[in-house]
Amino acid sequence: MTQASATPKATRRQHDREIVALAVPAFGALVAEPLFVMVDSAIVGHLGTAQLAGLGIASALLTTAVSIFVFLAYATTAAVARRVGAGDLQAAIRQGMDGIWLALLLGAAVIAVVLPAAPSIVELFGASDTAAPYATTYLRISALGIPAMLVVLASTGVLRGLQDTKTPLYVAIAGFVANAVLNAGLVYGADLGIAGSAWGTVIAQCGMAAAYLVVVVRGARRHGASLRPDALGIRASAQAGAPLLVRTLSLRAILMIATAVAARLGDADIAAHQIILSLWSLLAFALDAIAIAGQAIIGRYLGADDTDGARQACRRMVEWGIAVGVALGVLVVLSRPLFLPLFTGDSTVKDTALPALVIVALSQPICGVVFVLDGVLMGAGDGPYLAKAMILTLVVFAPVALLIPTLGGGLTALWAAMTLMMTVRMLTLWLRSRSGRWLVTGATR
Repeated sequence: MTQASATPKATRRQHDREIVALAVPAFGALVAEPLFVMVDSAIVGHLGTAQLAGLGIASALLTTAVSIFVFLAYATTAAVARRVGAGDLQAAIRQGMDGIWLALLLGAAVIAVVLPAAPSIVELFGASDTAAPYATTYLRISALGIPAMLVVLASTGVLRGLQDTKTPLYVAIAGFVANAVLNAGLVYGADLGIAGSAWGTVIAQCGMAAAYLVVVVRGARRHGASLRPDALGIRASAQAGAPLLVRTLSLRAILMIATAVAARLGDADIAAHQIILSLWSLLAFALDAIAIAGQAIIGRYLGADDTDGARQACRRMVEWGIAVGVALGVLVVLSRPLFLPLFTGDSTVKDTALPALVIVALSQPICGVVFVLDGVLMGAGDGPYLAKAMILTLVVFAPVALLIPTLGGGLTALWAAMTLMMTVRMLTLWLRSRSGRWLVTGATR
């Protein structure tokens, strides 16, 4: 049955099956990523407070550095999915190899910067005299695994573009288990302390990268795709990723401004903000899983010159985003009494967080639309518009957020500003989706 001849009900069922098949494994892989840091924290925490503080600083720096390059996954997914839709698997895998080579080059550049500058970077982030040596040790060793981390991002994008989110889930689970075993063995068994934790993470990340490369190389040989670096292809991957880099940096700036404002509100406010932000990030994984499905599905439809299919898939995914957002909002409201005691026993922090959590709950349907449309436009290769839209969002959010302490607002006002930020994003993305200008078909955009 073709897309044109299928009944609306049958079409919805088809889209539902595709969304679930891609989104559920993607969600599992996304959740596995922060568990790396949690395992490191649990193991290193028993070494002492200074070691744990050092790990906290170094892991925050590493997470930020790697998240900046998340475009390696996003841009690669869209480009590969288009080639898949066009029926050219050889070119799809070749496109993916360009992204992997770009990841290796960027990883080498980051190592060249971080290794000599590690002490200065740690000092810049305000590490204490006791924590700084541990943070520097962890940062320098872990930096050696950054090329592997970036290869994992790019390879994940390749497989998502090929409509495969199960393999990334399996690799993520294996990596998590290996990381836990290696950390425990090297920290305590080999008595390497925090250095053992860093080496365990590096080895686990390299193992994950190797597993991905085995899968991609097998696919390349099966379809006769070249594995050699291609300067023009690598440059094209960088150009496609540049707007998404701007988008990511703008989003990171928004989150940093929000944290800085919360810090100015007082200790109870910043503590409550960190708890809420961790929950907000966890909720984002569920919505981002639908966005990942959107990247893969939309790219494939546009590569196959099927604009009607892309529109219908977009509409159905928005419905999914709203429904999941409503469900998450209800879950937040119902779980507030159980959630907050897991993080703090301070009644002041709890009282500060409770009304802000209501704002977070109410904003989840908006977040659902934002994440889905973000994924749809990424899948369409509409990076330049996403960059401009995020810069506009930053321009609107920054003055509103920075005025909150001056006007006597508290944490609830800050999260109202965060909801305003998401509403601006929703409007810019909705206007673009309605315009149809993102519906550019063909194997390349």
